[in-house]
Amino acid sequence: MIYILLALVSTVVVWFGSGILEGSSEKLAVHYDLPPIIQGAVIAAVGSSFPELSSVVISTLLHGEFELGVAVIIGSAIFNILVIPGISGLVVQNPLQSNRDLVYKEALFYMLAVAILLLTFSFAVIYNPVQEFSGKLTRISVLAPLLLYLLYIFIQYQDKMDYTPGVDSSVNPWKQWGLLLFSLGVIMAGVDGLVRSAIGMGELLNTPSFLWGVTIIAIATSISDAFVSVRAARSGKAVVSIANVLGSNTFDLLVVLPVGVLIAGSVVIDFSLAAPMMGFLVLSTIFLFIFIRTSLEISRVESYLLLAIYGFFILWMALETIGVSSLIF
Repeated sequence: MIYILLALVSTVVVWFGSGILEGSSEKLAVHYDLPPIIQGAVIAAVGSSFPELSSVVISTLLHGEFELGVAVIIGSAIFNILVIPGISGLVVQNPLQSNRDLVYKEALFYMLAVAILLLTFSFAVIYNPVQEFSGKLTRISVLAPLLLYLLYIFIQYQDKMDYTPGVDSSVNPWKQWGLLLFSLGVIMAGVDGLVRSAIGMGELLNTPSFLWGVTIIAIATSISDAFVSVRAARSGKAVVSIANVLGSNTFDLLVVLPVGVLIAGSVVIDFSLAAPMMGFLVLSTIFLFIFIRTSLEISRVESYLLLAIYGFFILWMALETIGVSSLIF
């Protein structure tokens, strides 16, 4: 009960901090007059991904549990791809609209991010093997994802240069930057509580903390992403809603996970553990890509299908926990 209470309180703390962060980052984006797709794919995405970043840093630095951080990132990515567009598509009366920029830039670049991370894990097993299906990730090996994200930022910068600039003088940028920094501290405190609860429940129930990370903590740290995307969808900003999901996952895979390796110096990745999860993430990504490309919208039926796929994922994790399934453990 103590661990459950800690998880619930920590979730509320993360939600509270994320709300402040999203409000300040959105106002800063408006102040600097960024295009809607950049607001969603970069500003809102990076801001709402801070809980995941905190989970990797805290898991690795304070608790020596890098794999727990990996579980949170992959679990959060699956939640973002399936649940957030599914809910966003149900809270609006008309189908959730996408556009060609989302399909041919954001979605394709995100799929490239998934591929480069899977390749990075594979190279660790091939060139730095530790034991069967395990390899060591070093600071050098995670440079490729980080460089790819710099390319992503460069592409977004080029889009910003093509956009007509203008500054909103009604926003006080110094106040918003101050609120943003305050929210980061609040989020880190909440995430630390979530990490401690996952480790504690794993030890108490004799189950891997990885399973708690990929489900409970992943959902809790994705609340901010859901908050931003659903609110954007209800406000008629469907492009921002979907772009936030894709941009957040791109940031998580290309920046957040490498940050954990940079902090630790080197970590061991269990490929037999990561590969099935990455495989499910790839499958989820394919479904979302098909849905946003067909008619450039997500219908209500497709929204329900996305939620059903996530329900299957949770069922799979439950079967893994009780020992019925053994694809991971």
